Amino acid sequence: MAPTQKTQAPKPATATAVTAPEPTSTAGTEEAKSRFNAAIGEAKAGAAALKSEASARSHDMADDAMARAGDLAVEGKAKASDALVSLSKLVEENAAMIDEKFGAKYGDYARRASGYLTDSAKTLNEKSYEELGEDAREAIRKSPATAVGVAAIAGFLVSRLFRR
Repeated sequence: MAPTQKTQAPKPATATAVTAPEPTSTAGTEEAKSRFNAAIGEAKAGAAALKSEASARSHDMADDAMARAGDLAVEGKAKASDALVSLSKLVEENAAMIDEKFGAKYGDYARRASGYLTDSAKTLNEKSYEELGEDAREAIRKSPATAVGVAAIAGFLVSRLFRR
């Protein structure tokens, strides 16, 4: 007898569902691109409008600031001139006392200083603040070391005033 061979029955094939991709609609793609481009265009237009509005506002604010700074400069110039005149009068009034205590030579120095202060106040009143700024720049160019020293002394005096 011959040995029997067992034969295996073929296994049934399992069916896997393969779905074909759906064809894409070119009309849908074109519509999406069109909407996207329209949205980009609207965003650009909105950004341009915001930019122009911000620019207009910043120009208005800059103009207001310049006008206010000009007003403050004129006001400060007037106050400085008044202060110089007051100081000049004070020095002139005390020149006689300086004559008595320290001698005529020092009294004359006080009178000259008073005259210089009066002349400075007059010059300050006559010049615009633009001219004064140019004069200050010229003085700084001529003698930068003196300008730094004067600024340091002025800063010290201002700090002493505000410390109190």
